[in-house]
Amino acid sequence: MEEKPFGFFNDDGSEINPDLVPKPSLCLTCKKDDNPSEYVLCTLTRADQQDEEGFRCDAYEPKDRNT
Repeated sequence: MEEKPFGFFNDDGSEINPDLVPKPSLCLTCKKDDNPSEYVLCTLTRADQQDEEGFRCDAYEPKDRNT
C-alpha cells in the first residue's frame, strides 16, 4: 500500500478530500483565502463545519478593500 505524505482525516479515520469541502462565502472575503500558509487551517475549519447550518471562523480577517 502506498503511503501519502499528507492528508486530512475525520475523527473516524475516513479521509477527507479537500477539493470536495465547500468554501463558504465568508472565506471568499477573508484575506487568508488562497494563502498557501493558511491552507491546512482553513481546510480543517471548513471540513469540521461542513454539515452544520452556520459557519464560524475565529481566524477570519477581512480583505483590505483598498487592494
